Amino acid sequence: MAGHALARKLSASGLIFLMFIMSCGPLFQSTAQLDSDEISETSGRQSTLDVDCSGYKFEDLFYYDYADFNIEINNDWATAKMGATAFVNASNSAVVRENLDGLFDGIGGGNNSWMSTDEREAVRAIGPKCIADMDTRLGLREGIPHRGNVDWNDFEFVEDGIALDEVNLVPDNHPEERNCQNLNAQPGCKEVPVSITDNLQILMFVDEEQSNNVRFDQLPNTGSSNFTLALNVTNMSEAGLQLTFPAKQGLRMVNYSILDSATDADGVVTRSENTQLNAPEVTYLPDGRLKIFQAVSYAVSEYPIQRDLFIDFTTMAPETNEAPEWTSNAPSDGTVIPMLDGVSIVVAGERTETWATDDSGWSLDCTFSETGWGASLDGEGNLVVTKANSAASDSAEVECYVADPFGAKSVDSRNWTLGEVFTSTALLSATGDSIEFTVTPTGLVGEMAITAHAHQMSDAMGQMRSATVSSGASTLSLPLDGLSPGAVMVMGQAQNSNMLTLDFMLNFGLEKASLPPVIAVDQNLDGDNATWSATGLTFTLKGQVLDPDGETVTMSLSLCGYSTNNFDRVGSSWEIDVNIVSCSSQNPPVTTYDITLSATDESGTVSTFSVFVPDPYAANTVDDSDDSSGSSGGESEGMPGVSMLATLSIALLGAAVVSRKQREQ
Repeated sequence: MAGHALARKLSASGLIFLMFIMSCGPLFQSTAQLDSDEISETSGRQSTLDVDCSGYKFEDLFYYDYADFNIEINNDWATAKMGATAFVNASNSAVVRENLDGLFDGIGGGNNSWMSTDEREAVRAIGPKCIADMDTRLGLREGIPHRGNVDWNDFEFVEDGIALDEVNLVPDNHPEERNCQNLNAQPGCKEVPVSITDNLQILMFVDEEQSNNVRFDQLPNTGSSNFTLALNVTNMSEAGLQLTFPAKQGLRMVNYSILDSATDADGVVTRSENTQLNAPEVTYLPDGRLKIFQAVSYAVSEYPIQRDLFIDFTTMAPETNEAPEWTSNAPSDGTVIPMLDGVSIVVAGERTETWATDDSGWSLDCTFSETGWGASLDGEGNLVVTKANSAASDSAEVECYVADPFGAKSVDSRNWTLGEVFTSTALLSATGDSIEFTVTPTGLVGEMAITAHAHQMSDAMGQMRSATVSSGASTLSLPLDGLSPGAVMVMGQAQNSNMLTLDFMLNFGLEKASLPPVIAVDQNLDGDNATWSATGLTFTLKGQVLDPDGETVTMSLSLCGYSTNNFDRVGSSWEIDVNIVSCSSQNPPVTTYDITLSATDESGTVSTFSVFVPDPYAANTVDDSDDSSGSSGGESEGMPGVSMLATLSIALLGAAVVSRKQREQ
């Protein structure tokens, strides 16, 4: 098996499925040999190992059905971020688990046809060391277009920047799960058969404390001159490759090639252009960055053909280039673009994308009348406005042109005013059932229509309220009805005919308090709280429970030191049969049963309700005792007296207690 063969070559923990290294023999000869000789204590294993994964390919371990690779070159043109997600389905997932388990041959829990959580943690721990030895199969070369196999500026993995994770390698609560059987297993270790076919995912990304996980020799001209990017895609069954470059005026793709190389028995290499795969897709992001997407595929039957992707770039202006143009959706001259304090994204990308048009994409080139301000579009197209220093005024005039990636600008510009149009405060009302939201206009625009409501992240919302504000402060009372206890914000809009509509979500740190549940007990036709059974050993209580906040409520009942939650619930109604056996040991005997009902809502707020249920036989028992001392009886012939019923109840109660003790013994 593939995993077992690798296990004989790699040290036990040198396992690595690690993708993103994407398969097959390296196209470029790596000059880096990164030695990894330490593995931390992981999964109950402590050892010093020499991890050397150089020359191994991803498909030796990992048979994915589809993978996404995302490579983003940083602004320094010397480092990059590489991320990847591989999806493994059905039978392929069993192959992956078997291969990984085989890599632990000779270590407790390894190569035993079970994949354990200990092995999973070992993979995460030593994975970056193994990946650092592998070849990225990516390279750059400056100058004229290049299609050779030598003299590439190779990308290398950076161990400290690599982070790994997986999804469902060892599924939680799997029907075939068991405790780990090996002696060195960590507490709580679980394992599943490698033969299970549950889908899984493998992920690689940049460690949260690092800015990159790939490096290469910095391009002398930082992308300003011609260069070629090469990528070996052999054995990548189905994958999507996304490459994003820093913003560089004029940077564009000018050509590409997908070459298949076949070697015959005599060692003669034949190269041919692959015309089956689609051309790379080119996109310019709103912040000026160039993004390339390439879909690749490689059938098993095509091996051992080597498949290489070459993409040529230049910053030379194209022979023809039309200048971008504003559309009718762009804000007209004099429009106020409203801002919120502390919020840098002023207009969402869904709106700005309709402002202009250009065949190659476009961005905004803006100049402010006052220093300290800046505006640009980010990668999602959002209009981001910044103030470099606190001394800058609260509003500013800006002139913007539309610019394409090659430096062409729109003929006309647009002049706008940016700034805050109101300030606001909010607090809970004295009764806690509403938010008092106060809006004070800044004077940047005239009259504004304000609509707002209380809002929660669950998308629950209170009733909408509206007001028109002009020169003075205005307060809107926003009801909290229908909202759950917890954090609550203010959501709404501000509108004026001369400004873009301002959508706002304001967090004032307010919380709706939890109101306690309300418990009610029904009375029967006789006006009593309880209805006794014929045996006199149980009685039934009925009622309703409601939570003013609409939260789910749980109930419990306590009697004579014992509690139960065995309620029958239908909607807000509840019913429970109460057994008095728990009170049989009370001394003096119980004559009135003191029941405490408790209701707890989802927020943990508790309310209690006390119910007193008299023993209907207690008084009569005393009377019958007196009668037996000489008083005349008043019972009808042929019918058992009350005293007889009381005696029978006590006898049954005693029998129940004895029976219970016998069961407990």
